[in-house]
This record gives sequence, C-alpha cells and structure tokens, in this order.
Amino acid sequence: MDLSAYVDRLRSGAPPKFPADANSLAFAQNLDSQDSIRHLRDEFILPTKTSLKKRGLNGTIPSQHAHANGTTNGDAVDDTGIYFVGNSLGAQPKAVRTYLDAQLETWASIGVNGHFSRLDASPLTAWQDLAEDCARKSADIVGSSPHEIVVMNTLSVNLHLMMASFYRPTAQRHKIILEWRPFPSDWYAIESQIAWNGYDPAEAMVLLQPGDDCLIPTERILAAIDEHAHDAALLLLPGIQYYSGQLFDIPRITAYARERGLVVGWDLAHAAGNVELKLHDWDVDFACWCTYKYINAGPGSIAGVFVHERHGGVTWAAEDPDKKGRPEYRPRLTGWYGGDKSVRFNMDNRFVPTPGAAGYQLSNPSAIDLASLSAALSVFNKTSMRELRSKALVLTAYAEYLLDGILAESNEATPLFTVLTPRDPAQRGTQLSVMLREGLLDDVAEALEDNGVLCDKRKPGVIRVAPVPLYSRFEDVWRFMQILRGALKM
Repeated sequence: MDLSAYVDRLRSGAPPKFPADANSLAFAQNLDSQDSIRHLRDEFILPTKTSLKKRGLNGTIPSQHAHANGTTNGDAVDDTGIYFVGNSLGAQPKAVRTYLDAQLETWASIGVNGHFSRLDASPLTAWQDLAEDCARKSADIVGSSPHEIVVMNTLSVNLHLMMASFYRPTAQRHKIILEWRPFPSDWYAIESQIAWNGYDPAEAMVLLQPGDDCLIPTERILAAIDEHAHDAALLLLPGIQYYSGQLFDIPRITAYARERGLVVGWDLAHAAGNVELKLHDWDVDFACWCTYKYINAGPGSIAGVFVHERHGGVTWAAEDPDKKGRPEYRPRLTGWYGGDKSVRFNMDNRFVPTPGAAGYQLSNPSAIDLASLSAALSVFNKTSMRELRSKALVLTAYAEYLLDGILAESNEATPLFTVLTPRDPAQRGTQLSVMLREGLLDDVAEALEDNGVLCDKRKPGVIRVAPVPLYSRFEDVWRFMQILRGALKM
C-alpha cells in the first residue's frame, strides 16, 4: 500500500493496516520516498547529537547534512538528532535568520522610516503592515479570512483581552466551563477573570472531569453545557488537550454551546499548525494561539487571535454620514494600534477601531517578533494544512503501530506503558502521550538524551511524542522506536 492509500484510509476513519514488514528501516524509508512534502525538512535547522552537547556559543549552527558527517576509525558516524518536541517548541526555520537580518538592516539603514517603507529585495513589508501581512499568511492555518485574525501579544495576554470583551458575566450567568486540567496559564487567566468581575472562582469554574483514561468524551461536555445553560456565560476549552493529546470536536461542541446562549472560545496552542481548523465556518466566537509550537516562530513568539467577523463590526449612526462622532462596536480594552490606520496618526484621542479582529490590538507590535513569525509562515505558505494533516495522520498512526509492537513483544505482567492519546485519528493531532510504568521515566529520558532525541517529558511518567510533518520523517519515527525499545531493555 502506498502513502496516499494510507492517507485515504485514515481520513475515512479506517485503520491503516500496515504490513508485516512495517517495523523496518526499509519500510520507513520507502514511505519517506513517497512523501510529497519531504523537501520542507530542508527549510529547518534541526539539532544534532553533537549540537545537543554544546555548552557555549562558538559561532556555529548544526549542519543540515548531519547524517554520516563524522568519522570514527574510518567508519561513518550518524550525527542526526530526532526532534519530537515541536509540541513544546518548534524547530528553527532557516528563513528566520534571513528575515531578521532584513529587519535589522532596515532599522539600521532608514530608522523610523521602516514603519512606512519597504526596502527593495526585502522579504518584509513596512513595519506597521507586518501584523496584517502575518494575518494573511495565517488564514489557511486557522481556517478564516485574514480580516478575522490579529497577530499581537502572547497567548495568556490575549486570553485576558478576549475574556475582557467576551466574558460579560451577570448575576444569573457568570460561570465558565473549562476542562479539569488546562495548561496552568489558562487556569490562572480564567480564575483571575472571574475574581476580577467579583465572583467566586470556586463556584463559577465548572470543571469537566475525564474518565479513567484521562479523556473527556464529547457527550460529557454536551451534558455539562445542558446542565449549565442557564448560569454559564462562557465555554473556554483547548482545541487539543496538552497532556493527553485529545483533539476535541470543535464544530459540534461550538454549535451546541452557542445554541444554548454561551459564548465559545478556544485555546488553540496545541492545535494551530497541527490540525485542520475552520474557525469561521464553525462559528467560533474567538480563539487564541501561540506560534512557538507547531508554527515554529521561536520561543515566546508573538501570538494570534481569531475574532469572528460578527464581532468585528464598526457602525456609525445614520445621522453621522461624515463619521465625526463615535462609532458603535463590541466593548473591549482599547489601545492605539487598534485604531483605524487611516486616522491613527491624527492623535486626537477619538478611538475609531479598525474593522475586524485588528481592532482588538493595543500596542505597536515588535517588528522583530513579527519578522520571525513572517519567516515561519513563509514555510507554511509552501504547503497547505491539508497536506500537513495528511502526512501527520500517517506519521502518528505509524508511531502508534510501532508502540503496539513493543507492547506485543513484551512478556511483562504489567504493561511497560499505556498510550493516553485517543486511538481514533480524528481525535488527535500529531502527538502520542505515552504513560510509562512507574519507575521507568528517568531511564527512558536518559536513553533518549544519550541518543540525540528531544522529546517532552511530563511527570510523573508521561513522554509526549510529536513527529511534526514539516520536518519529521518516517525514518525518524522508526529510529525513535528502536531507541525506546532499548531504553525499556527489551
């Protein structure tokens, strides 16, 4: 069966049916040879076994051709690392250095004029238009019009800004429905917003509890929405739960909650750039995401926000045809850069928001941050989320198949590990959360490190394995499993 056939089966909900020889380097390399986007790996700089041991700056970066680039006693040495931690921090695109150099040269050469002018041969637009340019480049990633995207701040800041506008509690409806174990920053933001508005978080935070498998069934979420349809103001969930890797049914949950009068927001930190999203068509009210995981814009990079077009309107009174009065728009915290560019420099203290999501901006965004994001998005613009998702489905299914093989080979009375992430490909992204048997994490972590593998670890015993389709190969998946098998002493 060729790669496209595996994609078709997984997209239809059928199991992939790998052959008996699938647990072999030759099989993995054959899949790589059929990968239509394998060339995108060359757009990234990936850590090597040698570079991971670096303890000081020396002016070098890892070689892109690290495979067999060294010798020991005349024999080729494989220095290739395995980067399966893109769900925590994406690998560095080569374009970032080029884009940052362009920004720095512009700043050095024309100074403040860089806000309004673009130098010839630069990959960047004028600084004040960079956020809008990044919004255009992000449209396919989240499934919306550029008009509904604003690039600004970082994730937690944006969650606060969105809740300032969309969490409008009343004595009757002031609860927020969230999951039992959100990423801590989400918990802090929700808890503090409730308290800021004068309510008791212990009473107003409705926690969705998982089953024994750490997953939260959709039906349980819908039941909670029904139970709190009379007293909840907001539903705020992650698109993908960071610990288990569960992908929630965003369209179904969104429609169900909105029909019952709830505002619906999503934290897409682990979903944006990972799975296909259609935020506009799904009628989501707002969503926030970071760009340093699957989007690869760098640590702490500038984040993104989606605001549905129905919440971005700016209207003027019929008796004010010249727009000299004050417009009507959705309440929000306002700032200078949210003001319409046509009047932004009038400096008259009359706030006229930019129509659409851009009207939710506050401050002048960092041109350096935007340059880095623009570089990362330039790689996405060489493919599509459909292509990336198609490859990711097979990468993740192949990893799952090899994990199942390790368990089948073991004669241990207690399983060596359990995969927490749903087995249904439609309910996960490109991450498998593997709960190791108690006492195994330290040995496994040491073996991974010794073999040049970067993989996220979450105590007490979870490793999160994330083969990102932009730069991961089927060969990487196969090699990772051989290292894991050795670490488990099989």
